[in-house]
Amino acid sequence: MGPDTIGGMAAPVTPPRGMRDFLPNEKAIREHALGTIRRIFAAHGFDEIETPVMEDSARLHSGLGGDNEKLGFAVLRRGLSPADVAAAAESGDILSLADLGLRFDLTVPLARFYASHRAELPAVFRSIQIAPVWRAERPQKGRYRQFVQCDIDIIGEAGPLAEIELISATTAALDALGLDGCSVRINDRRILASLLAHWKVAPELAERALITIDKLDKIGVSGVVTELDGLGVDIDGIADTLEVMPGLGWDAAAPAWLDHSAYADLKALRDALPASKLVFDPTLVRGMGYYTGTIFEIAHPELGYSLGGGGRYDGMIGRFLGTEVPACGFSIGFERIVDLLGATGTVDTDAVVLVHEKDADPARLVALKAELVASGLRVRLERRTKNLKALLDRAAAAGYGRYAFVTPETGPPGSLQFRPLGESAHHH
Repeated sequence: MGPDTIGGMAAPVTPPRGMRDFLPNEKAIREHALGTIRRIFAAHGFDEIETPVMEDSARLHSGLGGDNEKLGFAVLRRGLSPADVAAAAESGDILSLADLGLRFDLTVPLARFYASHRAELPAVFRSIQIAPVWRAERPQKGRYRQFVQCDIDIIGEAGPLAEIELISATTAALDALGLDGCSVRINDRRILASLLAHWKVAPELAERALITIDKLDKIGVSGVVTELDGLGVDIDGIADTLEVMPGLGWDAAAPAWLDHSAYADLKALRDALPASKLVFDPTLVRGMGYYTGTIFEIAHPELGYSLGGGGRYDGMIGRFLGTEVPACGFSIGFERIVDLLGATGTVDTDAVVLVHEKDADPARLVALKAELVASGLRVRLERRTKNLKALLDRAAAAGYGRYAFVTPETGPPGSLQFRPLGESAHHH
């Protein structure tokens, strides 16, 4: 049997579940979006770094990655024997077979990177990381096992300047991509802590209670109260608080339970970001337990999910260094944004197609192409087919803007008659 058969049957030739191939026009759209994001982030003073796709298993499972740790892909140690596997399976400690794992986010690798290179980096380090990550998700629409994350982080800045720069750069990138109508929902973990204290939620129930509050927009007040009751929280008065929380804007009378210091800090951010459309949302939680202060998400009026998010995570890098280092980050949901941008790429008039006959002289074609490339054009050679329209439509879908025919009479590049792609070619 050949390599493309399994048990005598033809093997499927699709990518692994939850992973995707990208056709040239899809790849071009993605690269255009990535180029725009990189350009804006760099213009705002951030520097791009790169980390390995794998990290030590112990580091990935050190409690820094929250629930995502459970979705990590482990890489088995080399040289394992069947007895090693059987013993690990019997003890239930399968992770002991792995010494490495694929990264499930870019924050844990950044913390390790900063701890490794702190002496070579500026006192306040502004990083860009744009790279694939892997999670053992249950594949479904919008959820993939391999996807690209776009992160910017500021390490070493304890004051509000970090949040201001991150939100400014991110909203500028969204504007440059043409995504109108986005706003940034913002809250602070200190406000959530004061809410839980007001409700007298036991510390051991705090994180689970926050996960429930995060569902308020999906399951409503009664759903949240029912879940909190099931956790063992005293629900007396909780419904009344939940009813008013979504309406607490910047100018509403602040209730007694609100952490007024954190609320004042958020107002100061709003004042420093007049064009950012900052929306105070005391119900915003963000699932990761490592957040220590400000948290934020990108909202779009037509979508029921966020387009990215982040926050302050001052405690994480100290876990690697042994000394506390303030840190704050913002991650754009790249895959969701690409879906929003749609399947139409930009037409590049500097990308041209030369359509030639089957028996054209290869040396002459290559010389003609080389002159056009040297003049700054992107050039594709295409042999003329019976279905010329299909050939030109494919080129247009790939982003090419113009085409010309090469005949035995064609002289130097200046003699080529370029036409816009999309113009009917039936009469040629």
